[in-house]
Amino acid sequence: MSAPAKPGPRERLLDAAQKLTYTHGMNVGVDALLKEAGVARRSLYEHFGGKDGLIAAVLLRTTAEDEADYRRVMNAAGDHPRTRLLAIFDRLDEVVAGPDFCGCRYLAADLTLVEPGHPAHEITRAYRRAVHQILEGDLIALGHPRPAHAADQLLLLIDGTLAAGATRPGIAPGALARELAEHILAAV
Repeated sequence: MSAPAKPGPRERLLDAAQKLTYTHGMNVGVDALLKEAGVARRSLYEHFGGKDGLIAAVLLRTTAEDEADYRRVMNAAGDHPRTRLLAIFDRLDEVVAGPDFCGCRYLAADLTLVEPGHPAHEITRAYRRAVHQILEGDLIALGHPRPAHAADQLLLLIDGTLAAGATRPGIAPGALARELAEHILAAV
């Protein structure tokens, strides 16, 4: 029986950056990333062109994971759009109450990476557009009179829940946001 193959340098860099940029922020040093990944500096530049490319690759990876989590949570809630949309806020309460919760990775990227042309910004915008579309789809199915506007409102509640979860632990921001989401959905 052979031992499982050790991930290559690219995958180790992605894993290290996903962990460290979340727990220590987007400004984590290159040396810390290389040490955590156990790779040489050359690997960073060969695979990602530098730290900015690595951050962009991590964000692409996590956005795909997070979009899938939204869909999984909503699908597990059943077929009724109202129940599916409200399930998001129940899930957010679980997330922010978790011992490893460090806030919203995407908000942190947008606030920390101040260069307007940083590749992370387009990825975070695309992620928010994708979540907006997920929300808007169920709002349309619900028959909401202003589905795009309501999706904007729900997305604002999601962002606020994640920010409050990082800055005001113990308040159950998902439950509070869920109450507000119910008012948005009551327009149907």
